[in-house]
Amino acid sequence: MEMNMSFSHDMGDEYEKFIRRMNPPRVVIDNEACKNATVIRVDCANEHGILLEVVQILTDLNLIINKAYISADGNWFMDVFNVTDQDGNKITDEGILDYITKSLGPESCFTSAMRSVGVKQTMDHTEIELTGSDRPGLLSELSAVLKHLKCNVVNAEVWTHNTRAAAVIQVTDEETGTSITNLERLSRIKELLCNVLKGSNKSSLAKTIVSHSVTHTDRRLHQMMFADRDYEQTGDDVLEDRQRPDVDVVNWYDKDYSVVTIRCKDRPKLLFDTVCTLTDMGYVVFHAKIDTEGPQSYQEYYIRHVDGSPVKSDAERQRVTQCLEAAIKRRVSEGLKLELCTTDRVGLLSDVTRIFRENSLTVSRAEVTTKDGKAVNTFYVRDASGYPVDAKTIEFIRQVIGQTILKVKGSPEDVKSVSQESPTRFLFGGLFKSRSFVNFSLVRSYS
Repeated sequence: MEMNMSFSHDMGDEYEKFIRRMNPPRVVIDNEACKNATVIRVDCANEHGILLEVVQILTDLNLIINKAYISADGNWFMDVFNVTDQDGNKITDEGILDYITKSLGPESCFTSAMRSVGVKQTMDHTEIELTGSDRPGLLSELSAVLKHLKCNVVNAEVWTHNTRAAAVIQVTDEETGTSITNLERLSRIKELLCNVLKGSNKSSLAKTIVSHSVTHTDRRLHQMMFADRDYEQTGDDVLEDRQRPDVDVVNWYDKDYSVVTIRCKDRPKLLFDTVCTLTDMGYVVFHAKIDTEGPQSYQEYYIRHVDGSPVKSDAERQRVTQCLEAAIKRRVSEGLKLELCTTDRVGLLSDVTRIFRENSLTVSRAEVTTKDGKAVNTFYVRDASGYPVDAKTIEFIRQVIGQTILKVKGSPEDVKSVSQESPTRFLFGGLFKSRSFVNFSLVRSYS
């Protein structure tokens, strides 16, 4: 049986390669057809997940997709995207244009359909997946435990939504700078992190996994929060109707499609989040239209389940609606955006988040990256008591960490304008740089 299954799988791979060889993908990039955007057209053989793959590649390049027209009836997939850079300009960088062509064109035709841009299977780090109940100071506690266990956080993505939290954290061994492979040590790491996630409520659902997956991080976070059922409404979900995404699902019986329409405030990566959710829920997008006008986005999808059927019941329709709403809200940037840019060192994340926690700030979302010895971390913070963030608190924190190291980004409505740069750039700069700057109470509690 195993031999037959293996033979069948190999034949399937060979057939896919044959189809791609006969119908190689074609990419056309046009900077003349549209006045305000670069037009990218992708034609290729149709297969489940191809739309997500294309959107993921464009999104990972930080391109803004303003309009899109998608058609995938039959065996052929045709996509047209109008894209700009973050500043609203056409894409003229030859390196980026060449990358798009190589990633989506004929040169990509023999790679796996499950490839993920920006994700490489590597032994350089250990990846830890965490899910559990959200609470103020959670990221501070988790990072303090990792520091105590001599784990250096090199990359991390943390999301919170609807009282739930999920994180994908990549760590290395503090001494060797490589991945952690000792099974006993990994078991200890999982145990202590799980204890933190459970908190005082030992019966609450919490999960810690050491992952060897190469799934795209953002897609994995969507999958983790979906599995944790963060889309279910709770008494704490007080999002006002005017802020709630408008998601509608109806059946077009003449064509045997379900039509999903979404109207909401536009933001970066919105298209990726909705397409990712539909794909992972087992729906195929046959046609779609995406249009952004000003601050608003309109998305229209014609879908069927992978078995060829439209949405079959009111319960399924409600689930699709709730899951798309959750996918849109997970990445909504609630709170004040702070960006930290400094030389990387072991324990940096623990020290910074401890300062936030000690000043009654909680992190609602975080992106932690390190490259070539530099750390660039983005935090969205809120007052732990639910009040607007106090400008004096932010200014004090910036003086502790360093005015030039931690900066306020954007112009959030929930905080008064922060005062101008202080002549004192490093009030406690020497202390902050010190490796001895640790949370001793947390270290003791987990030793």
